[in-house]
Amino acid sequence: MDWSIQEIARLTGTTSRTLRHYGDVGLLEPSRIGSNGYRYYDEASLVRLQRVLLLRDLGLGLPAIGEVLSGEMDAPAALGAHLEWLRREQSRLSRQIASVENTVRSMKGGEQLMAENMFDGFDHTEYKEEVESRWGADAYASSDAWWRAMSADEKQQWRQRQEALAGDWRDAAARGVTADGDEAQALAARQVEWLGSIPGTPRGGDGRLAKAYVIGLGEVHVADDRFAAHYGGADGAAFVRDALTVYADREL
Repeated sequence: MDWSIQEIARLTGTTSRTLRHYGDVGLLEPSRIGSNGYRYYDEASLVRLQRVLLLRDLGLGLPAIGEVLSGEMDAPAALGAHLEWLRREQSRLSRQIASVENTVRSMKGGEQLMAENMFDGFDHTEYKEEVESRWGADAYASSDAWWRAMSADEKQQWRQRQEALAGDWRDAAARGVTADGDEAQALAARQVEWLGSIPGTPRGGDGRLAKAYVIGLGEVHVADDRFAAHYGGADGAAFVRDALTVYADREL
């Protein structure tokens, strides 16, 4: 049994153009091409597509997804590992929801807030496994130690720097600045410099940030609503991604 490209696009909520692009870059070859030129996908193709979409949701760029898939011969085992991550994420979100619901009930009822009940699921290490799955345990350990060593004032200054950069990205996107123009590329350079200040970020042999990391991070901004929100939504995130991709191609 197989499914047409139109059927797969409808089932996954994506587009035929995206599926063809996945094929063009070697991520998802059709199982056959009909006499009408349409692409068709069998069960094995659907399993692979599910892996592609799951990895996209984790924020990996297409080159990184290709590397992951090429190194995994046991699809059921890989899906099982990802399923376990999804279950942990579901548990974390459920705990956050319960914490917030408890806070709302207490506030509406005029009850005293109990600090020990307010932050379940909000640990700053909540992305530990996600970071390690993308960039390795050393990357997380280095960045976590760096963050813990900061004073409260240093953390606040770092957040302010982050927000100022995000605000400049939002402003440039709203004004229709082109991603490959001087202004956007200056922002991209600031972004890369800022990322480079975080210990553990992946680097190439020359000590600069790894090109694949910068491009992949640009994809994260589009794929993950948590990141896109910093840049004003999907359009702003796409602008950041495009500018970072141009910068990486030119400079890294």
